[in-house]
Amino acid sequence: MLKELIITNLALIEKLHVSFAEGLTVLTGETGAGKSIILQAIHLLEGGKAATTWIRSGAETATVEALFELNPRHGVILEKLAEMGCEPEAELVVKRVIALKGSSRYFMNGSLATAKAVGEVMENLLSVASQHDHQQLLQPRSHLDCIDSVGGLWPQRLSVAQYYDKWMEVSGLYQKLLSKERDKDQRRDFLTFQVREIEDAAVSPGEDAALILERDKLRASDDLIALGKKSWHLLAEVVNTPLSVVRKNLAQMVAFDQSLSGLAEDVAGNCFQLEDHVQSIRNYVETLASDPARLDVVTARLDLLQQLKRKYGGGLELDAVIAFGRDAKQELAEIEALDDRLASLEKEMRQNEAALREAASLLSKARQAAAHELADKIRISLASLCFEQAVFEICFKGEQDQEIGTISRLGWDRPEFMFSANQGEEPKPLAKVASGGELSRLMLALKTLLAQQDQVETVIFDEIDAGISGKAAEAVARKIRELAGHHQVFCITHLPQIASLADEHFLVQKSVVDARTQTSIVPLSVEEREHELARMLDGDSVSVQTLAYVRTLMERKVAL
Repeated sequence: MLKELIITNLALIEKLHVSFAEGLTVLTGETGAGKSIILQAIHLLEGGKAATTWIRSGAETATVEALFELNPRHGVILEKLAEMGCEPEAELVVKRVIALKGSSRYFMNGSLATAKAVGEVMENLLSVASQHDHQQLLQPRSHLDCIDSVGGLWPQRLSVAQYYDKWMEVSGLYQKLLSKERDKDQRRDFLTFQVREIEDAAVSPGEDAALILERDKLRASDDLIALGKKSWHLLAEVVNTPLSVVRKNLAQMVAFDQSLSGLAEDVAGNCFQLEDHVQSIRNYVETLASDPARLDVVTARLDLLQQLKRKYGGGLELDAVIAFGRDAKQELAEIEALDDRLASLEKEMRQNEAALREAASLLSKARQAAAHELADKIRISLASLCFEQAVFEICFKGEQDQEIGTISRLGWDRPEFMFSANQGEEPKPLAKVASGGELSRLMLALKTLLAQQDQVETVIFDEIDAGISGKAAEAVARKIRELAGHHQVFCITHLPQIASLADEHFLVQKSVVDARTQTSIVPLSVEEREHELARMLDGDSVSVQTLAYVRTLMERKVAL
């Protein structure tokens, strides 16, 4: 259960630290006092979206922190905490920090946590019923959720969803291959042509770069030959005449002066090296020939490679052409094996379909039984909420239409709540007949039933009393009081009939402190509760009769 709530710098709340007990806790106050901020704080703890505008002006961060008491019945929560590496303890602290700069941060028992993890834990700790839920009650999708919750059918529903996903995956692949199969012959011919064209070209990596070098050399062969011969003759003249004389002279000089031996050796070495260069140039010139035929061959090959690159390589590299050819051959092999693959997939698809049908059929039968049980319980609950003549039924649309094409991840079932508040009137869909007050009581009946089914210990009602008064208000108060006998219940209310039955009563009020408006929550004593209940009844015109009626209301709690 929720034991403590700490809110710092959230909207109009500067600092709030409040402790709660078991049973029924009510929060009352004038409209606009800030009761919605409490729900906003709970919403943030559940992982709801936050806005930096919610941070109190002048603050850098807003913080919401809650302390929950756990017990061994919270098996799901303890398991989730263990999975996340949090040491399961008797108490759990959930904290959220919203910053002006940066994203929100979540903590559980002091350790960082993700929004998803916190949300999964919080949904097993508390349940919130607000006026927004009244609108959800008008949506048939929520009716299915109620049936599955009351019947404990969520594991079966998850199983159907898994079968459905697998069936859809295999069916989608089968249809994709079937489409290929229809175009198989045309695609095979096209791929065969592409593969043959690439293979006939016998493309090798880097071939185009080598051919470009050869082409440029062939184009410049005449110039290369002319320049080579000229260089060869000039060097030959230098080496064979003047330099050879210098080499011989230095050799004779060494005979007279040994200190010149190093110089003589260097010059002789250079002469021999130049002779080698002369021979290399001569060899190059003699092997180089002008070959227009080879140039034509190289140019044609380059043109072919360029065409292949444009067609299969995106105009970029020959490697892409080679890869394209490899992929095309692989696809050709797959086409050849397509019939076998289709047969295998068809068998798998039919097996998945059979499993899906069986799981969905079993789920439908279980839902029929759960819906019958739920309808009976809601009728009983509605009778205790001053709907003695009300008719409540759960209608399943298209019960006989169990074609595989109409199934979804939720199964075949499309239930809808049918309601009539007046005897003799045919029940109709909730959206067409239920008023705001009737929806409030229906929501209370459902929440009461669901709270008994799950492990949630804390239930929060946000103005569940909207649109009701008089005898109906007293009936709603008794039902909430009944739920508080085995759950911790919070109720934000404007009805004194509900507030009078509270175990704890908090007043939400606004005040001005240091020229700034702030919201506070104050626990009320017995005498203060009487005055607050009187205000809820008669506003500022509280009379002796009003106070007497208030005391009568508060005495009813003892009788209950």
